[in-house]
Amino acid sequence: MKPIIIIPAYNEAENIVTTVKTLQAECPLTDYIIVNDGSKDNTATVCKEAGLNILDSPINLGLPGAFQLGMQYASKNGYDAALQFDGDGQHLPEYISALCTAMEDSGADIIIGSRFLEEKKPLSSRMLGSSLIRFLIRLATGVKLTDPTSGMRLFSKRLIEKFAWSLNYDPEPDTLVYLIRCGAKVVEVPVKMKEREFGESYLSATRAAVYMLRICVSILFIQWFRKKGVLG
Repeated sequence: MKPIIIIPAYNEAENIVTTVKTLQAECPLTDYIIVNDGSKDNTATVCKEAGLNILDSPINLGLPGAFQLGMQYASKNGYDAALQFDGDGQHLPEYISALCTAMEDSGADIIIGSRFLEEKKPLSSRMLGSSLIRFLIRLATGVKLTDPTSGMRLFSKRLIEKFAWSLNYDPEPDTLVYLIRCGAKVVEVPVKMKEREFGESYLSATRAAVYMLRICVSILFIQWFRKKGVLG
């Protein structure tokens, strides 16, 4: 398998170089691409000064748009799989090989790095929202996922093509519902994640609440009635 690591980055100047250097040390033979999503800080500058592989979007596209740019790069360069990987250092590269092995062994279309496959979720308002999404996914698809909001996901080659060149394919839990209904196989692998060391997550408490509401509405009223396609 020839995977590529796609690293969307927005205002990650304090984290991105360390994140990529750690990735290169742990997985020296694995390719990566940073997608600078119109950052307002000097993310692009520090990446270029460090000689890192970067696609530089002049405007902020948001995670869906930035991820699509990365998937287009993966498609054009013939990669067999693509891993969504955070630029803030929370995802640990030591688990990448396990995700790739799981895809090879299971033939799954999506491998999710789950924080809660072997550990219980902590009690918090955000985890309550995650539990609601998990319940709705099972209600809509019959598939039990322990960590549907994990951002560490490995996608197969046929999904690279869908995310790269089709509309309405976001790297979010509601799209998982649609893909499962289209016949995609999803497998989870246990991982651990770190807390970010520098900068702030774009998901403030208010934004997190809005995000959870949007995802739940999409699962119940959009993805459920969305016409099923063919994955190819």
